[in-house]
Amino acid sequence: MVRRRASVTNPGMRISDADRAEMADHLSKHYGEGRLDQAEFNERLDRAMRAKTQSDLTWLLTDLPGLEPARQPARPPERHRYYRVLLLIAAVVVVFLGWQALVRPYLPWVLVALLAYLWLRHGPPRRS
Repeated sequence: MVRRRASVTNPGMRISDADRAEMADHLSKHYGEGRLDQAEFNERLDRAMRAKTQSDLTWLLTDLPGLEPARQPARPPERHRYYRVLLLIAAVVVVFLGWQALVRPYLPWVLVALLAYLWLRHGPPRRS
């Protein structure tokens, strides 16, 4: 595997066809992203295919940024987002009901009656 290093430990080490192919892949990605024009790409690709040792490959990527994908921040699991949305909805409902209770004083009693009806209709939570 061809890796860009600040200093190659053994620049005289011979490379394999897989190393050449990997370098060609790296160069193709840079060409596809517009960092290399056609002439530069062709020149570097030709040198990569003719390379025999590590030192022949070292300069091909020195002026190009690494291709490691940028680390994405870990996304919270779906259930955490679900609970956040649920909490936001609950907060909006509580604020709305508090405002309505100030405007319509009978509303809290209607809500208590509705909760009591639901509790009696569906019963207490059952434990398995």
